[in-house]
Amino acid sequence: MVKRKSASNSEEGWNYEAKVIEIEGILAGIEAGELELEEVFDQFARAVEYLRQCESFLQQRQQQVDLLIETLSDE
Repeated sequence: MVKRKSASNSEEGWNYEAKVIEIEGILAGIEAGELELEEVFDQFARAVEYLRQCESFLQQRQQQVDLLIETLSDE
């Protein structure tokens, strides 16, 4: 069984697509140029954390797919 690396990904209600939408919203806010500089940095840091969570999620799913393919190949 593949263990999840990030506690954020294992929480109930965590959703890849929702995080992508949040990231897009953050980027749109930054690009609009209406935020204070400190807020831009805070929002950027939040977007980077969400991207890390998404990357971890995708890596976990890739490992699961690889394991399934390996199991099928062994049969």
